[in-house]
Amino acid sequence: MQSPIHYIPIATTILALLFAAVLFRRYSERGGTHLLWWSIGGLTYACGTFTESLTTLWGWHEPVFRAWYITGALLGGAPLAQGSVYLHLSRRVANTLTVALVSVIVIAAACVILSPINLALVEPHRLSGKVLTWHWVRLFSPFLNLYAVIFLVGGALVSAWRFAQRHDTWHRFVGNVLIAIGAILPGIGGAFTRFGHVEVLYVTEFIGLALIFIGYRYNVAGGVVAAHPTPATA
Repeated sequence: MQSPIHYIPIATTILALLFAAVLFRRYSERGGTHLLWWSIGGLTYACGTFTESLTTLWGWHEPVFRAWYITGALLGGAPLAQGSVYLHLSRRVANTLTVALVSVIVIAAACVILSPINLALVEPHRLSGKVLTWHWVRLFSPFLNLYAVIFLVGGALVSAWRFAQRHDTWHRFVGNVLIAIGAILPGIGGAFTRFGHVEVLYVTEFIGLALIFIGYRYNVAGGVVAAHPTPATA
C-alpha cells in the first residue's frame, strides 16, 4: 500500500534537475572538469529518483527497475564524488580514477541488464534489488558507495577543516559540513533498502540532496568573499 512518502521522489527529481542546471550554468561560465562531473551527478541523481516516481505512479516495470538500479544504486553518488576527485587531486590521478570508476560502472550495469528477474519477489509499487536473480550483482553498489563516501564526503570534510581555520571563510566551513552530511544520507537510505525499507531511501535522498544544494549555495554565495570563490569550493 502506498503512502505519501512514496511520492517524495517526484519532488526530489525536480530539485535534482534544478541543481544540475545551476551546476551546469556555473560550468559554462567558469569551466572546470569538477563542475562538469557535478552537473552529471545532479542529472543522474534526477534520473534515479525519476524511476522511483514512475514506479509510484504506474507500478513496477522491469525496464524501469533496471534503470533505477543503474542510475540509483550504481550512479547515485559516483559522478558527484568524481567531481570532488577532480577538485582535490591532480589531473593525472583523477583521469586514472575516472577510467577505473567508469569501467566498474559499465561492467556492473551490464550485469544488472543481463541478470534474470525473480518475479515472485516483485512488489507492485516498491523497488528492491532483491528481485535480481544474480544476487552477487548487488555487491557492486557497496563498493561504489564507499568510493562516493571517501571522495565526496571526505572531500567536503577536508574543505570544511581548511575553511574553519579562518573567520572570513566560516560560511564555507558550514557549507561543506552540510554537503558532507547530505552526501552520506542517501547511502544510509540505500542500506535500509537492502532490508526492504525503500521508503527510508526516498526520505534520505530528498533531505540529502537539499543539504548538498544548500551547502553548495552557501559556499558560492554566502559571505563577503563568496563573490571570488577559491578553487576549493568553486
